[in-house]
Amino acid sequence: MSDMIDADIIEPSIDPATKTIGVRHVKATNAAGTRTRIQVRDFDAVYTDEPASLGGTNSAPSPLETVLVALVGCDGVIINGVAKAMGFDYAGVDFACESQIDVRGPKGVPGIRPYFESGSLDIIVYSDEPEARFRQLSKNVEYRCPVMNLLAAAKVDMTVTWTLRPAAEYSGNVD
Repeated sequence: MSDMIDADIIEPSIDPATKTIGVRHVKATNAAGTRTRIQVRDFDAVYTDEPASLGGTNSAPSPLETVLVALVGCDGVIINGVAKAMGFDYAGVDFACESQIDVRGPKGVPGIRPYFESGSLDIIVYSDEPEARFRQLSKNVEYRCPVMNLLAAAKVDMTVTWTLRPAAEYSGNVD
């Protein structure tokens, strides 16, 4: 990501001169195994675990899978915020995401990174907006998304593919 802002980047939706810190807090416990119980605010507990093939009990998503959950969830939030700021009308979004990791890294092999090497993210936006506004939306989402930028800062080679489909084709349900 370049430090230079191009003409497609929309104005911030907050006073850029006023620093505002957002604090996120979680509590967790792990009973000397691979399964961890995590409490976020007043929500029901969430869990992480590892697949049986990696020594876990396969009772919950792995911590690295939850990074992908965070990525698509964050993109959903940021798409919504950017769309509102732009007056961009859309019916919904579908995501598909995967990543690759050399499992030797988390097992302590020197010279092997213990996190994602690469990944792919497919984002389908269902909208009847023109292609140019869709490209502007996608550029602004990539500029603003905290999780996408964390992965970029970690030099994870992410291939992000944006696709625009007619709004009438959206059939998702987010209960």
